[in-house]
Amino acid sequence: MIKIPKRIRLANLPTRIEKLDRLSKELGGPQIFIKRDDQTGSEISGNKIRKLEYVIQEALEQNCDYLITCGGIQSNHARATAAAAARLGLGSCLVLRSSGNDSLEGNYFLDKLLGADIEFITPEDYKERRMEIMEEIKARLVQQGHRPYIIPEGASNGIGTFGYYTGMEEILEQEKQMGIIFDAIVLAVGSGGTYSGMFLANKLLGHETKIFGVNVCDDASYFKDRIYDILQDSFRYIDKTIDFSKDEISIIDGYVGKGYALSTVEELEFIHWLAKLEGIILDPVYTGKGMYGLVNEIKKGKMVGYENILFIHTGGIFGLFPKKDLFFE
Repeated sequence: MIKIPKRIRLANLPTRIEKLDRLSKELGGPQIFIKRDDQTGSEISGNKIRKLEYVIQEALEQNCDYLITCGGIQSNHARATAAAAARLGLGSCLVLRSSGNDSLEGNYFLDKLLGADIEFITPEDYKERRMEIMEEIKARLVQQGHRPYIIPEGASNGIGTFGYYTGMEEILEQEKQMGIIFDAIVLAVGSGGTYSGMFLANKLLGHETKIFGVNVCDDASYFKDRIYDILQDSFRYIDKTIDFSKDEISIIDGYVGKGYALSTVEELEFIHWLAKLEGIILDPVYTGKGMYGLVNEIKKGKMVGYENILFIHTGGIFGLFPKKDLFFE
């Protein structure tokens, strides 16, 4: 038995796995299933809270009283952090990437509602200086008598990895209950932590599921390096390491579209089409691109040999609202 770090319990777990009958029939290929991690909660909905359960536990063990993190203006992770902080009586400061003139809606509106302190920085500063800026905020809070804890983008670091280590354990138990083996698991990749956790568990638990990430920004090479680094960091928390190469990290490139959080007409039409087909709503930043990538890979014949494919719905519904005017032009 592998001993992993402790966690605080915040999410509604386990989340359901549902079969997408109509989508599977439409594609005429593998059977498609979806794990509803969009239902981990309401304010804390999505995949980020699984990682935050471990990260915040570490913060509490260090007697911290303030959480500092970063993300885009519609960051699911930032909103989940603000919600978790409010629930636990902690302060929160969100460093959000913005080009200015953002409407008060979606996750940004919820951030404000939840009482988070918000600091906006330019996309350039976000790319080059976000950690430096969070360290400056931390120093300022320390001077005010607080004990702050910095959480990296997406809670994608060594400790956050264990959110989806246990997520994979949950899937393995559900496989037994359902009498099925998922020979492929597909998820959107935006900061690398969710993929890292599932990859780590897949290795350490001796499972042989193929895990595919559909990158929603950057490229495959970037994420192979990023996931490799996160995994190396995770080894600090357990009593063993794993031997693996970056070639084992499977990234399906080619579906970034216009870029992170930017939507093509085809992506929005796909989200609308799937909502009508299955009654499941994807988000435009992560799951919309991820499922769009999976469906197109199946249509291209790239997923031959996989009979049962599980897609991880990582949430993000609040990010749809700022794009509402683009759907029915």
